[in-house]
Amino acid sequence: APNGQHIYFIAITEGTKQIYSYEFKKKKIKQITKGDHDYLSVEWQDEKTLVGSKQSMSMPTELYTITIDKGEEARVSHVNDELWGKQKLGKIEKRWVKATDGKNILTWVIYPPDFDKAKKYPTLLYCQGGPQSPLSQFFSYRWNFQIMASNGYIIVAPNRRGLQGFGKEWNDQIIGDYGGQCMNDYLSAIDTLSKEKYVDKDRLGCVGASFGGYSAYWLAGHHNKRFKCFISHCGMFNMESWYGTTEEMFFAKNDQKGSYWDNPQNYNKFSPHNFVKNWDAPILIIHNEKDFRVPIGQGMEAFTAAQSRNIPSRFLYFPDENHWVSKPQNSILWQRVYFEWLGKWLK
Repeated sequence: APNGQHIYFIAITEGTKQIYSYEFKKKKIKQITKGDHDYLSVEWQDEKTLVGSKQSMSMPTELYTITIDKGEEARVSHVNDELWGKQKLGKIEKRWVKATDGKNILTWVIYPPDFDKAKKYPTLLYCQGGPQSPLSQFFSYRWNFQIMASNGYIIVAPNRRGLQGFGKEWNDQIIGDYGGQCMNDYLSAIDTLSKEKYVDKDRLGCVGASFGGYSAYWLAGHHNKRFKCFISHCGMFNMESWYGTTEEMFFAKNDQKGSYWDNPQNYNKFSPHNFVKNWDAPILIIHNEKDFRVPIGQGMEAFTAAQSRNIPSRFLYFPDENHWVSKPQNSILWQRVYFEWLGKWLK
C-alpha cells in the first residue's frame, strides 16, 4: 500500500489462490478473498479497494475489484463472455479422499456437462506437475478440465503429497520419495472414485505432464492393471540420464538428495525406466525439442522402450516448443492427438 502500512499478496491454500494482507504494526495476516478460484495478480487501487485478475477451472482470466475490509468482489472485465458464455460447463466438486496413511487428500472432481449418475463414464486420473506446483483452480489452454469433461470424461485431480497449500510438511514429503506416498495418494484417489457407480472401472486413463508425465511413466509400471491407457507429456523417464541433461539442477539435487553417484539407491528405486518390464497398457508420449527442463531424450527413451516391448504407443513431437506448448496451432494439434488417443482406448 502507498502508506507503507500493509502488503497485499497472493498465497495458496487448499487448492486455491487467495489475496491476503499483512499489517506491519500488528504483525497480522488477514485473508481477504475466499472461494474456489485463483487470483493471479493483485494491485492497490485506493484505501478501500484492490484490483486483481481471477480465474477458475470454469472461467478464463478476468479482472475484479475487491473491497479490502470485507473481500467483496465485483467483476470489471468481460473479455471472454462472447465465446465462453456459450459453452455448457461441467460441475466441479471438491472432495476429501482418505490416504493410505490416514490423512485427507483434497481432490477436484470434474463431471461432464449434463452429467447423469445413472450412466457410466470413462475417467481420467490427472497427475500434476511441479513437482511442487499447486493443483489449484487454474484455467489452462492445454490441460483444460472443462474440455476433457465436454468430451465425456470424468476427471479426478488429487492434491497429492508434494503440492502447495497444505503446509510445509505436506509440501516437503515428496523429497526423496518420488515413487512413494505421492503415488499412493494418486491410487487412493482413483480407487475411491472408482467405487462410484457412475465411474467405469474398465475405462480408466492416467495423464500428466512434467512430474505428471513422470507419474504416468511410474504408474505404468505399478498400476496393477487399473488403467487402460496412459499419456505422458515431457516427463522424466530415466532419472540418471535426466540428471545429466536437465538445465534445472535444483530439483535433481534437492528432490533426489544428491547426484546418482552420491545417492544411487534413490535413483534406482524411483526411476520409471527400471520398471518398463511391468508396462502392459498403451501409452502416448509427447515431447518437445526445446525442452531443457526435461530434455527430449527422456521421451525418446520411453517411446523406444514401449516400442521394444510391443506396447501400443505413439510419439507426438513438437520441434518448436519448450517445456510447455505455447503456439496456438500446436495447441490444437496437441488436443486433437490427445483426444484421439483417449477415444481409441477408453471409448
